[in-house]
Amino acid sequence: MKSVVVNASGGLDNLNIIEKQNPAPGTNEVVVRWHATSLNFHDYLVGTGGIPVANGTIPMSDGAGEVIAIGENVDKWKIGDKVMSMFFPNWIDGKATFEKMMFISGETINGYITELSVVRANALTKIPDGYTFAEAATLPCACLTAWRGLMVEGNLQAGDTVLIEGTGGMSIFALQLAKMAGAKVYATTSSEEKAERLKSMAVEAVVNYKIDERWGKTINRLTKGGVDHVLDVGGGSTMKQSIEAVAIGGHIASIGILGNGRKGEITFPKLFFKQMRMSGIAVGSRIMQEKMVDAINASNVKPIIDKSFAFDQLADAFRYQESGKHFGKIVLEW
Repeated sequence: MKSVVVNASGGLDNLNIIEKQNPAPGTNEVVVRWHATSLNFHDYLVGTGGIPVANGTIPMSDGAGEVIAIGENVDKWKIGDKVMSMFFPNWIDGKATFEKMMFISGETINGYITELSVVRANALTKIPDGYTFAEAATLPCACLTAWRGLMVEGNLQAGDTVLIEGTGGMSIFALQLAKMAGAKVYATTSSEEKAERLKSMAVEAVVNYKIDERWGKTINRLTKGGVDHVLDVGGGSTMKQSIEAVAIGGHIASIGILGNGRKGEITFPKLFFKQMRMSGIAVGSRIMQEKMVDAINASNVKPIIDKSFAFDQLADAFRYQESGKHFGKIVLEW
């Protein structure tokens, strides 16, 4: 079997393909033949050395494939079942804890850009009905993050208003999930071409954040008092404007640090005057993922895949991600 591994030195030139012995399942384990993965900012940081990992780690936190072998005491799966990975394989249900989050796919444990791997039977979920492996591989990180931010932490209701920031995978999933639930969606982007695509997906209004640096106030004005939900992807680089954009009593899900957003300033009087809630979101549990799949099956939502690469093109895929040209998800399939 072939796997892509990261050298401890990091950097896109240090992503190497190696060959290993085919694995066999132990008790409560299955072997999965993986067919696709997708790119997230977390994976980019691992691939470029921004998140240090052990030498020889297999990257990529998303995976979709089929069960090809079953160990003892496994009754949840059968050979041929189509499955997808979990970002936190130990987080089955309940609140997040250190123990549930200590194993991170593609970081502290091996990820899924590999032909085969042994996985605990309870660390997988079914893929949605009618999905290809490439489509399913877009879900475990980006879509589950959007699902949790809107549905679990945000308790989104029909008629609510939502702000998405940019056109990456999580933001586009948030747009699709929000529309599925009967919400109105507003968006920001720096590209007029992407703005037109967003409008074609029934976004109410799009603000160009490069032209309008106070886009949060603009969103607040356009919505006559702010949006009920904001999915903030930039951390310190966007949070001040996200707080401007959110309505009194609204909810901000903080899920990323794009645009050099590790640190930033917050206008605290505005934060508590608005009596808003803010949740830090790091993907979610298996139960959340299973409920997300149920919702997808009921709604026929399909991911927007921008571009597909081959198994041996991971560095090229990361460079394309780096360019910011993508709209939706970037995948690798084999």
